[in-house]
Amino acid sequence: MRLPRIFRTTPFRLTLLFLAMFSAAAAAFLAYAYLATAGEVNRRADAEILREMNALEALYRRGGASALNQALIERAVGERPFLYLLRDKEGEKITGSIEESPVEENEPGENWTTFQVTDTDMDGAEVKRTARGMEERLSGGELLFVGADVSQSEGFVTGIVRALWGAGALVILLGLAGGVAVSRNVSRHMAGLNDTIAAVRAGDLKARARVRGARDEYDELAGGLNEMLDRLERSMGGLRHAGDAIAHDLRSPLTRLRARMEAALIEVEAGKGDPKQALVQALDDADNVLTTFNAVLAIARLQAAGSAPDQTLFDPGQLAADMAELYEPLCEDKGLDFKAELVPRLTVKAARPILAQALANVIDNAIKYTPPGGAVMIRVRRRSSGEIEFSVTDNGPGVPLDDRNRVVQRFVRLENSRNEPGSGLGLSLVAAVAEAHGGRLELDEGPGEYDGFGPGLRVALVLPRVE
Repeated sequence: MRLPRIFRTTPFRLTLLFLAMFSAAAAAFLAYAYLATAGEVNRRADAEILREMNALEALYRRGGASALNQALIERAVGERPFLYLLRDKEGEKITGSIEESPVEENEPGENWTTFQVTDTDMDGAEVKRTARGMEERLSGGELLFVGADVSQSEGFVTGIVRALWGAGALVILLGLAGGVAVSRNVSRHMAGLNDTIAAVRAGDLKARARVRGARDEYDELAGGLNEMLDRLERSMGGLRHAGDAIAHDLRSPLTRLRARMEAALIEVEAGKGDPKQALVQALDDADNVLTTFNAVLAIARLQAAGSAPDQTLFDPGQLAADMAELYEPLCEDKGLDFKAELVPRLTVKAARPILAQALANVIDNAIKYTPPGGAVMIRVRRRSSGEIEFSVTDNGPGVPLDDRNRVVQRFVRLENSRNEPGSGLGLSLVAAVAEAHGGRLELDEGPGEYDGFGPGLRVALVLPRVE
C-alpha cells in the first residue's frame, strides 16, 4: 500500500529527518537534565544528612549515649525533616523515628542507602516515599542512622522531566504539522511548474510558469524556466521562419533556373542551341541558387539565434586591415582608388568570421557599383559615444534617401543595379550581422558628386562599446 503523495515528498522526508535528529538531541538533553537534577537533589540531601550526623556525633562525644538519646527523642518529635535510628552494639533499637535500619550490611565508615518509607496521607491512605540516609558506628559501638525524605524533591524533578517530555512531544507534533504544511506548499508550487512543463511537452510553447513575486527560490526557478521557454520559442519560431523564408526566397531563382533549362532543351531539340553552353549556363544558375541559399540560411540563423555565437575581443583595425589587403588588388584591377583609415588599439566584441563576411559584402558592393576612376575608402574609428564604427564609402551612384530603408530587405534591388550580378541579399546579411551583435546598419550619402561621379554611398556598421 503506497503512502499518500504528500508523505513521499522530499520536504516531508527532510522534516522527518530533522524531527528524528531533534528527538535524539532532545532525549539526550532530557537524560542529562534528569541525571544532573537528580544528582543535585541527592547531593544536597546527602550534605544535609552529613551535617546532621556530624552534629549528633559531636553531641555524643560531649554527653555520651544518654545525651544523644535525649537529643534524638526531642528531634524526632520536632519539625526537623530527618529520620533517626539509634541501636546498641547488638543492633537492638534504643530510640528513633523508624523501626529498622534500611542498611542491610554495616561496614566500617559511612554506609549510604536509598530506601522507601511508608507513610499515610491526609486521607489516611498509605503512601510510599523515597528517602535517603547513612548509618555510622559511633566510638562506643552504637549504630546511628540519619535519613531524610527526598520524595518531594524527586517529585519536583520528575514533574520537570515530564513537562520537558510533553514539550518535546508537542514540538514533534507541531513539526509534523509544519512538515505537512510545507510539503503541501512545495507540492502546490511544483505542481504549477509540472503543469507548465506538461503543456510545453504537449506542444504549447506559449505556456509559462507563474512568478509569485516573492523573490524566493521558486520564483528564481520559474523565472529561469520562463526564460528558457522564451528562448526555445524564439528558436522554434526562427527555424520555422527560416524554413518559410528559404522556401519563399528560393522559389524565384529555382523557377528561373527551370525556365532557362526548359528553353535550352527546346532549342537543342530544334537543333538551334548549344548543349554545352546550356549546361554551363545551368551550372552558373545553380551556383547562384546555392549562393542565395547560403545567404538566406545565414540570415535566418542569425535572426533565430538572437545574438552572434562565439564572440571574442579583438582589434577591429586589424580585421579591417586584413580586408583592405584582400580587396585592394581588386580595386586596382578595376581602376579604383582605394584607401584605408584605421584607428589602432581599439577593442570590439564580436564573432570575427561573421563580421568579416559582413565587411566583405559591403566592400564588394562598393567595388561593384563604383565605376572605373572612382574611389573606395574603408574606415575604422571610435565614436564619441564609445561605439565602434566600420564604414565603407564610395562615390558610385549611391542609394536614394527614400530607398535606404527598403534596400536592406531581402531580394530588393534598385533600378540602377538590375544589370549587376547578385541576389539582393548583401545588405540584408550585413543588417542581420549588425543586429546579432547588438549594433545597427546606417546608410548615408557619400562624398557627393565630383568629376562625374557620385553622389556615392556611406555604409556604416556600428557595434556597441565594450564595457
